[in-house]
Parts: sequence; C-alpha cells; structure tokens
Amino acid sequence: MSVAKVSDTHFRLPIVNSPPKIQDSNKNLLQALLADQQKLTAVERFSKLHEEHALPAQSKYYRDLIPFEKPKPGQQYAFEVDLDACTACKACVTACHSLNGLDEDEVWRSVGLLHGGTPQAPAQQSVTTACHHCLDPACMSGCPVKAYEKDPITGIVKHLDDQCIGCQYCILMCPYDAPKFNAERGIVRKCDMCSDRLANDEAPACVQSCPNGAIRITVVDQAQAVQESQTNVFLPGAAAPEITIPTTSYKTKKSLPRNMLPADFYQVSREHSHPPLVAMLVLTQLSVGAFCVSLALNELLGARATRGFGGHSATFALVFGLAALGASLLHLGRPQFAFRAFLGLKTSWLSREILGFSLFAGAGTLYAASFWVPSIPALAPLSPLGQLQTPLSYAVALSGMLGVFCSVMVYAATQRDHWSGGLTGFKFASTAAVLGSSTVLMVALLLSDEHAALLLTGGFRALSGFLCVTMGLKLLVELSMFRHLRRRSHSTLKRSAILMTGELKGATGWRFACGALGGIVLPALSLFSAPNSGVSSEVLMAMAVVAFLFCLAGELLERYLFFAAAPASKMPGGLS
Repeated sequence: MSVAKVSDTHFRLPIVNSPPKIQDSNKNLLQALLADQQKLTAVERFSKLHEEHALPAQSKYYRDLIPFEKPKPGQQYAFEVDLDACTACKACVTACHSLNGLDEDEVWRSVGLLHGGTPQAPAQQSVTTACHHCLDPACMSGCPVKAYEKDPITGIVKHLDDQCIGCQYCILMCPYDAPKFNAERGIVRKCDMCSDRLANDEAPACVQSCPNGAIRITVVDQAQAVQESQTNVFLPGAAAPEITIPTTSYKTKKSLPRNMLPADFYQVSREHSHPPLVAMLVLTQLSVGAFCVSLALNELLGARATRGFGGHSATFALVFGLAALGASLLHLGRPQFAFRAFLGLKTSWLSREILGFSLFAGAGTLYAASFWVPSIPALAPLSPLGQLQTPLSYAVALSGMLGVFCSVMVYAATQRDHWSGGLTGFKFASTAAVLGSSTVLMVALLLSDEHAALLLTGGFRALSGFLCVTMGLKLLVELSMFRHLRRRSHSTLKRSAILMTGELKGATGWRFACGALGGIVLPALSLFSAPNSGVSSEVLMAMAVVAFLFCLAGELLERYLFFAAAPASKMPGGLS
C-alpha cells in the first residue's frame, strides 16, 4: 500500500503542477515583447520590418496607398493626410528631397505644427503639407509665361521648368507658399505629386516613405471639392479654401480644439523686399505722374504753361521710365527669356502690366522726340511728330495710367489684406501724383525762362499746394496702419504694423521723415518764398531739387515697406 501511495503521488505532481509554470513563463515573455514594441518609434518599427524581411516588394506593399483606377471626368488625384497617424518624423520631407534631387536648401514638402487647447487640456497636432494641386490654381493663372499646366486627366498642377523666367509672381499668388524659387537655377519649382511614378502605378516619394501611412493619394470629385470649399474650412491657420479650392484633405477622428493655431502664428519677420520691383514701381509711377502733370498744366493753364521746359520734362520722365523697365529685368531669374512675358495676357495681370508699360514707353519716346525733331536737321523725316504732339500727350498719359492700374491689380490679385485693391491703388496713384508734381516743379525751376512765367506764378503755387495736400493725405493713410496695433485679433495688418514699429522701425521712421520734409515742409516754404517775394531763383531751385530728392527717397522707402512688411500667406509652420 505504501509503495502505491508514493507512486501515485509521484505521478500526480508533474501532471498537476508543471503546466502553470510553463504558462506563466510564456505570459511573462509575451508581456515583455509587447512592452518593448510600445517603446519603438514609428521609424524603428518600420526599419525592424525591413531587417526581418517581413515586408513584400515595395511596389506591391504601397499599392494600396494609391488609387486602383485613374480619375474619371470630373475627378482628379489629391493628397489625403491622416493627422492621427502623422508623427512629424519628416520622413516625407527627406524622401521628397532625395527622390526629386532637390538642392540643399530647397524644400517642396514641409512639416508644421498646430497647438491650442487649455492649460488643463493642451492639444498639439503635426501637419505635413505640400502643393495642394488646386482646382483653380492661382500660380497658373498668374504666370505671365504659361509655365504651369493642369493635367486634364489627373488634375496634377505641373510646373514647366524650361518655360519659367523666374519672375516669382506665382509665389506671391499662391496662398499656401507651394512654389519655391531656386536662385541658382533662376527658376521656380514645386511638387508635381511624383506624376512619373503615379503614371507607373508607384506611390509618390512622400507616400511611400511615411512609416505610418499618414499620406495617401485619393481620387476626389471636383464638384464636391468646390462645395466643401464654400464652408471655408480647410486647416487652422491656412488661407481660405475658396480662393484656389485646394484638393488636399486632412482627416482626423479627434475633435480638435477651436483655438488651434500654427505654432509660428505670433512670430513676425521681414519678408523679401524685392529691390528691383521697388525701383520699377516707384520710377514708372514717377514717369507716368510727370507726363500726366504736364498734360494737366497745359489743359488748365494753356499751352504756354510748359512751353519753356516741356521737352526737358518729357525727356526727364522718359529716362526714369526706361530705367524702371530696365530695373524690372534684374528681378528675373532668367532675363534672357523676358520676351515670353506676353504669353499670359489672357489670365495674368503681370503680362498686362508689361504690355501697358511697353505701350507707355513707346508713346513716351515719340512724345519726347516731338519736342526735339524740329530743331535737328538730321531728323527732318520725323518732322510730322511735332504736329502730333497733342494726341501723343494723351496717348502717353492714358497708356501710363493703364500701366499703373495693371500694377495695382498685380498685387490686388493675390487677395492679401495688405495689398487690397483700394489701399494699393491709393498708394500707387498718390506716388505718381507726388513724384510727378515734384519732378515738374524741379525741372520748371531749373530750366525756367520767359516762357515759363505762367508756371512760376499761378502754376507754381498750384503745384506746390497740390504736392503738400497729396503727400499729407498719403502719410495719413500710411499712419492709419498703426491703429491695428490696438486690436485684439492678430490679423495680417496687425503683423505689418508690428513689423513697421519693430524690426523695420528704422525704415519706417526715415520714410515719414523724408515724406514730410520733401512733400510738405519744403513745398510749404516755397509757397511763402514765391518769385515775387524777393527770394532768389537760386534758392527756389535748390529747394525744388532737395524736395524732389526727399520725395523720391520717401517713396522708395514706402515701397520697400510695401514688400518687407507684408507677411506671406502660408501653411502652418513652427517645426525647425
């Protein structure tokens, strides 16, 4: 009996007690492995799968991240971003840069940051962005050389590098900062959704590189995209979708706080000042203004008003106008192809501006020549120009005003608050009036003779008074910008005011000082120092020259601030 009991006990122990030990060991091992997996980043998990050869061939693995069918009529390709899956690892940025062979400082896709919520429940969201391949791409409509095309089948907006002249107007037009200027190549370039890869059923670089599959290509219905754009909801901190109707969709299962803003929302820094454009705009408006003021004097005071200096004034204005057109070429990355700028006349205000000022230059040249042809025997075949002087004066004034109007629309078309049509139109027109009147005053005083007596009486006082009033109004309008500093909302105009009183306060101070001295103080003094008051003509000449130089410097500074204090419209940023 005792043996049987011992034997029975011996066989029960392994059967009853051993299995729990094995199960506990497996359970602990599984928990340890799961814990390790939780510690891995998205990139590490992705790399581990490759090391273990657990992934199929790339073309097959990522085939589900692009549509199986091509877009049908009324549809197009678009990016879809899963915000919940984006970890800001910037693998998409690196892949885009590498696959497209971008230069070191060139970026087509970027990653930004949104944050908001409350101190008790803060929220943060990373956002990957690139070109949105809009239904109504502003870059394409604004391009003066037709260097953009929207594929009729895929809807992808492509940039034609060989056609580009590097005017950079598309950068100003795009509210999402998608086109990027490459200074070394002298052209603009941007994302084309890796269209060559899509054509071969391969995923774009950003899509294939994302370890979490946060980016994919979808087919969107264009009519639906238009309807969704009218809700004015796209992404916090981004421009309203109704402007260009972007097709990128951002998906999330979370409820984002209503106060989500870009991480760099309250950061302001000066923008590119575009010196060639500053010179072109100011000098073209000086030239147009001088021609128009001379014409107005002739109409109001008779032909004798400018007979003693009309030719000199026209020549002086023409020289500045031609210099302005020459300066504009310095803004182009590839000025040798500037002749293409007329190709976009149907849609681009920049093409229309170039045409307007080309007509102005031609009419101005003929008008200026009409004063000198009769006195030069070698130009006798052109003597009929003298008889056409009056119609030519109207032609040059009208074509000049057309050019200035187109200049206004070039910036108004960007739909930026600080470049609104009304504000920009007032600035450009008043610049033409200020510089035109100060130019005519200076030339008239420097070249005065018995024929200019009428100008130096009634005309002199009228022009001096006009200059004072116009400059005074212009400075008041510019000063009104600072009222936005008192507003709670951090609007675009408030950012401009912050820049002008902060980083750009030196240029702002000099602008108002030069404008007040040249456009108000000196002309006012000249009114009290009229020729009949006993003040020598040499003093009046000196005052006129100094006033002109101060006015010119002031308007150049105002136009510098026009660009440098104009915060660009872009997608959310904040990650370095």
